[in-house]
Amino acid sequence: MNWDHIYAQAKQWVQEAGNKIRLSFDEILTIQSKTNPNDLVTNIDKDIEQFFIRKIREVYPEHKIMGEEGFGDKLVSLDGIVWMIDPIDGTMNFIHQQRNFAISLGVYENGVGKIGLIYDVVHDELYHASCGNGAFINEKPIPALKETTVKESIIALNATWVMENHRIDHKLMIPLVKDARGTRSYGSAALEMVFVATGRVDAYLSMRLSPWDFAAGTIIVEELGGLVTNLRGEKLNFLTQNSLFVAKPGLHQTIMKDYLKDGKW
Repeated sequence: MNWDHIYAQAKQWVQEAGNKIRLSFDEILTIQSKTNPNDLVTNIDKDIEQFFIRKIREVYPEHKIMGEEGFGDKLVSLDGIVWMIDPIDGTMNFIHQQRNFAISLGVYENGVGKIGLIYDVVHDELYHASCGNGAFINEKPIPALKETTVKESIIALNATWVMENHRIDHKLMIPLVKDARGTRSYGSAALEMVFVATGRVDAYLSMRLSPWDFAAGTIIVEELGGLVTNLRGEKLNFLTQNSLFVAKPGLHQTIMKDYLKDGKW
């Protein structure tokens, strides 16, 4: 398998898709709701996912595709090569702000992350990594992550405390919020993961995300020495929804032990 070719091709497609999104900023969007009134999708989300699918099918017809908007394959396993695509991660931000959203694309082989790309379209920042070869912003290497303490940390939190049809006690997070230097919420899991990768924040916690939300970010963060698990400290399942806990090395273990009680809550 020529991973260099796939990597170069994926970067080209992501940037082409970003150009398409920028050109849409002056258009009137068609906006629909999915699972609830705040779970939004636009015609641009659908168009961009279909753009990726056309490109992948043309060049790599044997590869499988998992896409947020449902135009890909119905997967029951991660056997073979699977592309996991979120055409616009942060659709609500895209609609209301025209910023704080990203294209997220991860490529996996038999469940192992090989290539991750997250494109901040508005800032023209492409975060990318291939397994074992480092991570980059555009073509600038991102340094390996260093350990830090909770008191020196900025923690990104998604405040929707719902997971698997039951409510998580938000009081679990109060001590962590009090002890941290500060908290942030950006509304795009892909961006929040690369903010951990670049040290803009030190950890990110969310209660319920889908594989396309974290597939690319996991590869980038782990390439730099960060840790990515669910809130119980377990490996993520890339076929279903998960809670998500991303953090610098050392900090992840500290928060798991002292605040998340090693997942025994």
